[in-house]
Amino acid sequence: MIDKFLNYLRYERNCSALTVRNYGKDLKAFEAYFRNLSDELSWQTVDSDVIRDWMESMMDKGNKATSVNRRLSALRSFFRFALARHLVESDPSHKVMAPKKTKPLPQFLKEREMDELFKDEMWTDEYKDVRARTILLLFYSTGIRLAELVGLNDEDVHFTSREVKVTGKRNKQRIVPFGDELDHVLRSYMECRDRKVARKTDGLFLTEKGMRMTDSQVRDEVRKHLSRVSTLKKRTPHVLRHTFATAMLNHEAGIGSVQKLLGHENLNTTQIYTHTTFEQLKEVYGKAHPRANHNEK
Repeated sequence: MIDKFLNYLRYERNCSALTVRNYGKDLKAFEAYFRNLSDELSWQTVDSDVIRDWMESMMDKGNKATSVNRRLSALRSFFRFALARHLVESDPSHKVMAPKKTKPLPQFLKEREMDELFKDEMWTDEYKDVRARTILLLFYSTGIRLAELVGLNDEDVHFTSREVKVTGKRNKQRIVPFGDELDHVLRSYMECRDRKVARKTDGLFLTEKGMRMTDSQVRDEVRKHLSRVSTLKKRTPHVLRHTFATAMLNHEAGIGSVQKLLGHENLNTTQIYTHTTFEQLKEVYGKAHPRANHNEK
């Protein structure tokens, strides 16, 4: 039966050799699984429970939901083919729910890495360094998005009230507060910029030629400098947004407050960070509690 299906894919559907090979591999794996369960099982007699057990066994072995879903998809295609050609009397796969894909936890830098990054000895007085340090601290101190930072003008920074006016998605504006350190760094940056750059735009962050920095230019600066303190594969402005949110929650900020600061419309979007901090909590517990790993002793 498998060979008939693979020939159908190869000659009638004109599927690639790789697709045909992968389908064959997945179907033969399932066949081996149910043959091992019982000599009485066949393609005609397997039911939904057998398929669910197969999926569960794959998950137990560490296969990700995406991988299991791909194999279930192959099985569904096979049964549709077999049912249409009266090779089986029913399709047990259509009753089986695909496992939900788990969203990866946000990546973030540790506080000690951020502390290391902002040490004075890490930076020079050159304009590029002053600007890069300010950009990084603004991301980390406010959690704003890349596009929001690039779109900032001088007039959006209010030093008296220590607030920055941010224009987010769908042109929605919000006010984000900042503290002493960013106040000092922003003032120093703007003074340095006005001395060394002939500005041609109202933008807050300017290139050496006086133009507003682009998304890609800011992204490159962030990647370059985060590489100095972190080995994360992702070293992007959005990682700094994650780092801001995680730090806030770790220091007992309410999730509703973090939601407003990030500009999330839905609280569910913000709640992903509670999972992150809980993972940290479990790690701390595992290292600190004397009986957390008692069975390993």
